[in-house]
Amino acid sequence: MTATRTDVAVTTADGRPPKATGFEGAVRSERLSALVQQHGALAVLVIVSLVASFSFDSFATGDNVGNMATSSAFLAIVALGMTFVIITGGIDLSVGSLFALGGILAAWGSRHGTLVALLLPLVVCGVIGVVNGLLVARSRLAPFIVTLAAMLGARGLMLALTDEGAETYLIGKGSFLSELGQGTTLGIGNPVWVTLALFAAGAVVLRRTRFGQHVYAVGGNEDAAALMGAPVARTKILVYTLSGVLAGLAGALNAAWLASGVTILGNGMELEAISAVVIGGTLLTGGLGHVSGSLVGVLLLKVIQNVINQIGSLDSSYQQVVSGAFLAVVVVAQTWLGRRRQLL
Repeated sequence: MTATRTDVAVTTADGRPPKATGFEGAVRSERLSALVQQHGALAVLVIVSLVASFSFDSFATGDNVGNMATSSAFLAIVALGMTFVIITGGIDLSVGSLFALGGILAAWGSRHGTLVALLLPLVVCGVIGVVNGLLVARSRLAPFIVTLAAMLGARGLMLALTDEGAETYLIGKGSFLSELGQGTTLGIGNPVWVTLALFAAGAVVLRRTRFGQHVYAVGGNEDAAALMGAPVARTKILVYTLSGVLAGLAGALNAAWLASGVTILGNGMELEAISAVVIGGTLLTGGLGHVSGSLVGVLLLKVIQNVINQIGSLDSSYQQVVSGAFLAVVVVAQTWLGRRRQLL
């Protein structure tokens, strides 16, 4: 005897499907909270960009969009490294100084060839990142204190190399480094292409490799990660090293774009990078985040700054006011959404 299965649609007396159970409603609410937490910044970016496009004639022009994309590239590279650090539950306050130091080293090294100009900032800033990672992972010092000390040390080294800013190193035209910073490919600035390639690689590393799994595990619960066999100390050292290398690379690209190393750059850049990462959906407590969100966060900050410039009647200092207020709103929203998901 063969049993047959008959699918019967369940409906209420008036023909409508029954309401979701409490469990199903909780699942839907959790999914909605997670969606808003991870992709809310993208929705805001689209809305702000559309409003600005209709409000200002010069906003959506090719020149303005190109300038925003190129100027965003350097902060985005720094924010990429910061994303890995924050996902592990750490923080890196040294990236602004490393950005400036990388630019000075690249400009100084350009006198000895493009290879030296590119490798020198990566090696020096990477070594500082290694020291940060060792102190955080092995000595168990607070990341805030360690990277604050590195910020001051890197800034001091940069000033020593430039005789307190009195000496300026220029990058000659026609070199590969100059073309990398100022040239275009398919109408798009080369720094933008470099940034997109780095973010694509970062996304693969974070989502598809064992190292990426360890980054999330360490940020989620360090003790549990250690019990599972994850190399906690090595993971921390690697993320701080990566952050230092990327900050140095961003500085070198910026110097190539400006054709010189500028000592006053990088002030407050660490706060911008942290803001972009948090706005993009990465939790400051660690364990949750993605590199695409950080890229969206950078673009959103740059769009807001550009809109303020388009208004014209507002002082440029309002950029920091708006960015700070927006960051406060995002952090409060993330905290509320995180608690809500825990209760569901």
